[in-house]
Amino acid sequence: MKKLLLFMALVSCLTGCEQRPQPLEIDNSLTAEEISAAKFTPEVMWKMGRIGAATLSPDGSKLLYTVTYYNMEENRGVTAIYLRDMVSGAVRQLTDHASNNLDPQWSASGERFYFISDRSGSSQIWSMEPSGEGLAQVTEFAKDVEAYGVSPRGDKFFYVQRVQVCDRKSADVHKDLPKSKARIYDDLMARHWNYWDEGSYLHIFVGDVTDGKASEGVDIIGAESAWDAPLAPYFDAGEISWSADGAKLAYTCKPLTGYEYAVSTDSDIFIYDVATGESLNICKAMPDGVKFNTDRRRIPQMPGYDKYPIFSPNGKMVAFRSQRRAGNESDKERLFVWNSETGEMRDLTARFDYNATNLIWDGNEALWFVAPIEATHQLCRVTLDGEVEVLTAGDHDIVSATIAGGRTVVAMQKITHATELFEVDAASGRLAQISNVNQEIYDNIPFGKVEKRWVKTTDGKKMLVWVILPPDFDPAKKYPTLLYCQGGPQSVVSQFWSYRWNFQLMAAQGYVVVAPNRRGLPSFGQEWLDQISGDYSGQNIRDYLSAIDDVAREPWCDKERLGCVGASYGGYSVFFLAGCHQQRFKAFIAHCGIFNFESMYGETEELFFINNDYGGPYWDKANRTAQRSYANSPHKFVDKWDTPILIITGEYDFRIPYTQSLQAFTAARARGLDARLVEFENEAHQVFKPQNSLVWNREFFGWLDKYLK
Repeated sequence: MKKLLLFMALVSCLTGCEQRPQPLEIDNSLTAEEISAAKFTPEVMWKMGRIGAATLSPDGSKLLYTVTYYNMEENRGVTAIYLRDMVSGAVRQLTDHASNNLDPQWSASGERFYFISDRSGSSQIWSMEPSGEGLAQVTEFAKDVEAYGVSPRGDKFFYVQRVQVCDRKSADVHKDLPKSKARIYDDLMARHWNYWDEGSYLHIFVGDVTDGKASEGVDIIGAESAWDAPLAPYFDAGEISWSADGAKLAYTCKPLTGYEYAVSTDSDIFIYDVATGESLNICKAMPDGVKFNTDRRRIPQMPGYDKYPIFSPNGKMVAFRSQRRAGNESDKERLFVWNSETGEMRDLTARFDYNATNLIWDGNEALWFVAPIEATHQLCRVTLDGEVEVLTAGDHDIVSATIAGGRTVVAMQKITHATELFEVDAASGRLAQISNVNQEIYDNIPFGKVEKRWVKTTDGKKMLVWVILPPDFDPAKKYPTLLYCQGGPQSVVSQFWSYRWNFQLMAAQGYVVVAPNRRGLPSFGQEWLDQISGDYSGQNIRDYLSAIDDVAREPWCDKERLGCVGASYGGYSVFFLAGCHQQRFKAFIAHCGIFNFESMYGETEELFFINNDYGGPYWDKANRTAQRSYANSPHKFVDKWDTPILIITGEYDFRIPYTQSLQAFTAARARGLDARLVEFENEAHQVFKPQNSLVWNREFFGWLDKYLK
């Protein structure tokens, strides 16, 4: 949730299209018509409360969490903080809807908690007693506080603020021309994800807290450092953590600029010493005599993503997530532990072929983490000897966990319901639901059944496919059916709940949804995941067709009414399948898809991504992998396009620029095909704004209904 909060704050700051929230009226009760219709619609979905950050008090007796609600007419939402008594089950709303109140964090004593609020007109740190009394403003800075963390002793804190490092705007470079609107660059990364680099970056500051008031801190990244910490583009505050004594701060940084930044994922873990003001990089240039890994093989560098450091309770060790290969953002996320006394570095998940995320120390001898396993996400525990135990089971996604005072609470979601909070029984792994913020919707709106099937692929392997049926499914009838193509491309098709690509929303409109975990997706081992890199048009495309062909053999599937939809890599998949589907599909929808590999190479920003996934640049004629990728770019098969296509894009999408969608739309219309372009001028790679979402859904289902019903 911290990642999303910072990401959305950045969107607001850089696009300049949002104003500070005013009191927002929230009345998201279902209307009589909605209850009577008993149908899940986009309008109903946007009435749902969205659970965010959750954290147990140090003694485990209380739980703080946030819920965000939206007002469609005002086209915005507001986030409030709630408290649950873990003994009585009583729940109280601690903040109202007059301001956004985010990221609650307990003091070490549990007598107060901190949070970020914009109630003063800017985003600052506040504190409050769990009773709701004693509200106090902790920071009163001129700039917004983007993220924070108070040390366990309560006398220090870190905060994240934007720092102007260099001039990019022509009006700043050429001060005699103040009305000029140019930006000036000498190297790459002119833009990132959804914003232009205008010379400002997020930096970490460390300051003092005295009598509940915080002072301006020291920029530990360096005022002249032209890079972000935490890392762009998501700016996740989980990449920063205090030691228990407050003497040290661990943080993630990628101190690269320009072309070097664009082609590498090489971030490192740094340990900042509050007393000396110095930072130690524990992933590079290790001291003499250091031991490496459990088999003692020397690792001279750690060149991939190293992120999310957390200190052990005794302060002697730092656990973090590490990827082995620079340039591959979807390499295995290993769980490493660094011992500050011996310098030993251990990979605790060397014998565990799944990613490790959401790390939490279990005393000083083990860690909890969340792992994607066979298209689900489960809570796991690993000892310092590398023995992994999977603690939970079932078709669900555990998305986060908080552990304190002998209690474990997780945020969990399924394809059949949005995120809710559950308490985990440590002995049995059973989950007991303790929140139900959308009970009225679940009581009145039916959802479709989710079936799990294993489909044989063309190379003789088994692929997990979710099939989502309409709520009123009747096997005696025939249904239009959608093949869902996942983006990423390395993003698992798990038991996720999405407010943008919602399987239940599709099923409620009368469609069967086929969602395959094709090659290139996590949770089935690294070999399955790695297959897609350098082979976009290969086995993973055949996996898609295996999935839809398998379901099409069912008597209730109408083979004459098949559609194909997807976003990002899924959008690429739609464009590619449009040229080779052999008349399987009657309608396509591509959102922010890659259409032309060569122009994509010159238009995107993080070159490491396409260097890894394409195999290299288009001009490297000796690179057989790259040349195979470019030879199979979707734009080279437009002569075979024969099916209506809806193309959706966002003007602020700099990862897969909107020009890719424009090229595809031009090609479709020039071919004489029925086609429609929906372009959002104030959205990026995803559609976040409430009214834009309703437009998206109306266009999405309008297109499918036109050609499949």
